[in-house]
Amino acid sequence: MIKTKSPLVYFFLTVIVIALLTLFGPEEKSLGSNVRIVYLHGAWVLAAEAAFITAALAGLLGLILRKDIFHAWSAALGRTGIIFWLTYLPLSLIAMQANWNGLFLAEPRFRIAMIFAVTGILLQTGLWLFNIPWLTSLANILYIIALRVIFATAQNIMHPPPSPIFNSGLWNIILFFIALNFLAWIAGYFLTRWFLLLKTSE
Repeated sequence: MIKTKSPLVYFFLTVIVIALLTLFGPEEKSLGSNVRIVYLHGAWVLAAEAAFITAALAGLLGLILRKDIFHAWSAALGRTGIIFWLTYLPLSLIAMQANWNGLFLAEPRFRIAMIFAVTGILLQTGLWLFNIPWLTSLANILYIIALRVIFATAQNIMHPPPSPIFNSGLWNIILFFIALNFLAWIAGYFLTRWFLLLKTSE
């Protein structure tokens, strides 16, 4: 029987596909080819938020149903979310430098993202060490609530609403961005499966 590869292998393979696909992303009139890093950074942060939201939902089910499997999924998804969140930050810096010729570190949403990155890594590390299922689920619920509430009130400077991609009317860009998001979610799934294997072996 052929031994099944680790989910981590599939995660990195998916990341390679994402990187290659990004290189051939459609250009945009204002930003040219530099817009490709913007696509990637957008898909990556949305994948992080999707992981945080599903971590909260799994945690809520775990608290209501008192099933350890949901707590385990919440823990794994929370760890996946913070990995995506941490790696989204350098992508954001690259996008700033490539498109605006400088690093606007005082940009409100970037500054808040940094705070949640530091808070998130400390939180997930603490939850991993304490290894209390219900506490992990509760923390993941509170984390995404705090993140969404604070970001909802943050000033938009380099992130003008509504979505410039989905309101562009350019279907080649919209479909490309959707495909990039789909692949990022697949990568997140494989990373979550790996964290879940680690969690169940603890």
